[in-house]
Amino acid sequence: MVVMILSIAIVTGFKQQVSEKVTGFASHIVISNYDINSSYETTPIRKNQSFYPDIENITGFEHIQVFALKAGIVKTKTDMQGVVIKGVGNDFNWDFFKESLVEGNIFNVADGIKNDSVIISKHIASLLKLKVGDPLFMWFRGNNKNPVKQRRFAISGIYSTGLEEFDKSFVICDIKQVQKLNGWSDNQVSGFEISITEFEELAQMTEKTYEQVGSVYEKDMEQLQIRNIRDNFPHIFDWLELSDTNVWIILGLMLLVGGFNMISGLLVIILERTNMIGVLKSLGAKNSNVRKIFLYNASFLIGKGMLWGNFIGIVLCIVQYQFGIFKLDPTTYYIDVVPINLKLIHLILLNVGTLSITTAMLILPSMFISRISPAKAIRFS
Repeated sequence: MVVMILSIAIVTGFKQQVSEKVTGFASHIVISNYDINSSYETTPIRKNQSFYPDIENITGFEHIQVFALKAGIVKTKTDMQGVVIKGVGNDFNWDFFKESLVEGNIFNVADGIKNDSVIISKHIASLLKLKVGDPLFMWFRGNNKNPVKQRRFAISGIYSTGLEEFDKSFVICDIKQVQKLNGWSDNQVSGFEISITEFEELAQMTEKTYEQVGSVYEKDMEQLQIRNIRDNFPHIFDWLELSDTNVWIILGLMLLVGGFNMISGLLVIILERTNMIGVLKSLGAKNSNVRKIFLYNASFLIGKGMLWGNFIGIVLCIVQYQFGIFKLDPTTYYIDVVPINLKLIHLILLNVGTLSITTAMLILPSMFISRISPAKAIRFS
């Protein structure tokens, strides 16, 4: 029980935290231009769409925000690094980055005022030896008249999400900076990011987004594509799904071990009580009634073991949740502490399933009682 409780709590906690990190950075659903361009130099779409921002008033949708992307190079006196600068507007939800901020502050985005502040990841800051307050010089690809564009930003904050794939690449800035670099108007953006209330309903909410956005292609109008977080980062979520297999294997092995231990224990009890079985049968007791006695006794022993297992398992989960004793390598697992997600429904299902399966495994060996002869049992007692 201890192993099974810890397995479920850790794996579900791991999936929950990694999913929240990925969706906190990239949102659940992204609406962008439908083209074959897979780079960060995207074709813009109009900001004043019929679904923006009213879609967040529909049940299941939590928030919608605009964004704009531009690939560039950060250069210092000694080093350079290719990055993607992500422009955000005044509708941007900063909650995730506020939690991930390790130094400095986030910046404000206001209409009509272009902010030169940016926040960079701890990975980029360490690589290029930058700190809060330092200037950040970036170079971008321009047009034929001006093939290279340079911009000077000021670092207002440093974040660390533990998601190396994002931390090594993204710099967050005012969306007006990206719009100017791309030669776009205020009504042009790279796309929209939508967050939903329940991750488990991602597929249904993606379909609902299709219904709201529409799929009618009009001449001289941009064609929109809708992709959810699973489509954009399948390798991360496929990896998370594999953890479910590990849990089922652990649960199966633990149930087999526990079941066979109880079978051995039941057979030992039957052998020790052979004389009692003979006496009960000689008094007219049926085999089924005698079997029930031993099954009830075995169920009591199982329940006692489950009680202690629940107590130890829950205490260990609470200690890890409160103090984070066991650590992880964030470069490999995206989080730095072994996570715990202990839910009552998981405990109930685990206990009911364990009691039912292990008790059912005892039915067949309990039939050994029917082969015991009353005369021989009493004679050799």
